Amino acid sequence: MSFADLGLSDEVLKAVSDAGYTDPTPIQEQAIPYVLMGRDILGCAQTGTGKTAGFTLPMIDILASGRARARMPRTLILEPTRELAAQVAENFEVYGKYHSLAKALIIGGSSMGDQVKILDRGVDVLIATPGRLLDLFERGGLLLNDVKILVIDEADRMLDMGFIPDVEKIVSVIPKIRQTLFFSATMPNEIRRLADAFLMNPKEISVSPPASTGENISQNLVMVDHQNKRDLDGLHKAKRDMLRKLIGSEKVKNALIFCNRKRDVDILHKTLKRHGFNSATLHGDMSQPARTETMERFKADKITLLVCSDVAARGLDINDLSHVFNYDVPLHAEDYVHRIGRTGRAGRLGRAFTLAWREDKKYIDAIQHLTGKAIPIFNADKKAAAKPEKKPAEKEPAEKVATKSKPKQAVGDDKPRKATRPVKAKKPKKAEQPKKAAEYHKADRDVDSGKPVRGMGDHVPAFLSNGSK
Repeated sequence: MSFADLGLSDEVLKAVSDAGYTDPTPIQEQAIPYVLMGRDILGCAQTGTGKTAGFTLPMIDILASGRARARMPRTLILEPTRELAAQVAENFEVYGKYHSLAKALIIGGSSMGDQVKILDRGVDVLIATPGRLLDLFERGGLLLNDVKILVIDEADRMLDMGFIPDVEKIVSVIPKIRQTLFFSATMPNEIRRLADAFLMNPKEISVSPPASTGENISQNLVMVDHQNKRDLDGLHKAKRDMLRKLIGSEKVKNALIFCNRKRDVDILHKTLKRHGFNSATLHGDMSQPARTETMERFKADKITLLVCSDVAARGLDINDLSHVFNYDVPLHAEDYVHRIGRTGRAGRLGRAFTLAWREDKKYIDAIQHLTGKAIPIFNADKKAAAKPEKKPAEKEPAEKVATKSKPKQAVGDDKPRKATRPVKAKKPKKAEQPKKAAEYHKADRDVDSGKPVRGMGDHVPAFLSNGSK
């Protein structure tokens, strides 16, 4: 089946052809006809399946007729992260270039005043993160009573990030008569409850098993040898050493390195830079311009390693990403699927490595239970053992000769000691300097040893010496 068989307009088909696509993905093939029919959609598809185009393409055709009014968007797309929102906006630019549709991107980290100016001109498509959208709505800068199509994307990620109360509040202020497109990579009970509340007689689409991992991804579990759970500094040092060893042994073209905490993102980045690696950071505390610039440099291969938090796990469409490293085992099993899903895309091969220690067992078990397959253990020391360094091998015989020659030395033999300490033999100049009074008695006590004695003429009388004792 081709895109021409899905009922899309000639303008959209031309834009798709210009982008270099000929055949739709399974989620696009199933979703696009029903979206054009006005049906609600409940889609379950993992990241990287092309579901963004699955709703943007038909929405462009639907919005081709009609006109937006000031501060009253015709469609609303909710995304959990800024990166995902920006990716959806790019899709509308690429596929809607033969249509005169106005869009607005309402996300944190950007000027709210500039966003309000765009809304004042009227927009057909509003793409937003829940927090910034509610903030703008409560300030009176936005009206939502003309929304005809609502898209809730990555609903399970919304749940993980705590956005569900905001989403429910937003849904309560938009018209009840609308078309709703609801997408999620996984379908836990809470997400199913939301779907039942938001959708009316939806068409359910599932194009791959829930939380399945890509077949083109080589998964590896690297165990870090660390036993003391209280010594967290020692654990992180061992993990950083192991990570650098893996990067050095693998042919890394570019890689994402995921940490659970933003504090660890900065620390790991600094240590990688100190060891000469070309790395940068990406996390939620960065301003939107800084995050956009970092991603552009990474996509342009000006940055090799991008150390990031889970804010970057979804929505990053990077061509030919060779590796993903999980510096920390994700606390939620679903995040593992989304993290490693950044590599092995579009038929390419990818490699994923997860660093873990014995205390991570419950998280590893949860991941393996969710994906239905065990993660093979990777022995990072195999290559090092197969290629020993030459310098230690050359030093080893010399050390053995030295240890064997020690027993042959006579007990009273001072020659080796004098040879190894030539500096001590050159101290007579200090002895020629005047001694302190306290040292005279010590010098006299050394008379029997044959050492020279000074003071009160040629020597100290014995009776004075005995009296001093």
